[in-house]
Amino acid sequence: MRKVVIIPTYNEKENIAAMIDRVFSLPEPFDLLVIDDGSPDGTAAIVRARQQQHQGHLHLIERSGKLGLGTAYLTGFKWALEQGYDYVFEMDCDFSHNPDDLLRLYEAALEGADVVVGSRYVTGVNVVNWPMGRLLMSYYASVYVRTVTRMPVRDATAGFVCYARRVLERIDLDAVQMKGYGFQIEMKYTAWKLGFRIREVSIVFTERVQGVSKMSSGIFGEAFWGVIKLRFRKIHPRAALSTQSSSKV
Repeated sequence: MRKVVIIPTYNEKENIAAMIDRVFSLPEPFDLLVIDDGSPDGTAAIVRARQQQHQGHLHLIERSGKLGLGTAYLTGFKWALEQGYDYVFEMDCDFSHNPDDLLRLYEAALEGADVVVGSRYVTGVNVVNWPMGRLLMSYYASVYVRTVTRMPVRDATAGFVCYARRVLERIDLDAVQMKGYGFQIEMKYTAWKLGFRIREVSIVFTERVQGVSKMSSGIFGEAFWGVIKLRFRKIHPRAALSTQSSSKV
């Protein structure tokens, strides 16, 4: 089974080298795709230097500017499908997601889950070093999503996720509308509405130590209104898989 971890980056020079080392030190092999949005701090240059050490397994897509978290992942999903990966993972670069937990998400996928969510809230509240205001906003955002959409996921905004190839092949990636953290909700909701099995695996989320958070009020605003629209949107699977396989990213 071929597995790739997609990590979007913007100004992550403090974290990217250590993250690369951690992913490639895992006992289970994972490839890594970094999608850098024109980081002025030299993040992409660090990745390029490390590619010599991990030829064929460390990949880099450089984009011209900050185009949004959702578009980065969509670019990565399309690339991963073209490259023939069986499982595609999302993960942050700042170590708020523990790379060791990739193994647990993968195990759950092998047990039959179509989408595996690294969940902060499935067994209580497992978040370290967040201000109370941000914690409450995040927790009740997921409550809000469950209430509006009726999707049985306790951490709908989670960004630590494993998608089986069959899920990404069925979702019309070009129809995904939300570009910020609302993207995470939309992807899970679309998979659920298409009948895929979603499983949550409890993780501990730790606030970043190095670098600067990319969160903003605009991100939450998009998610708030986008969820209402999701509830009334008809979800259609990708119409023709054969015509999509030749698209280039």
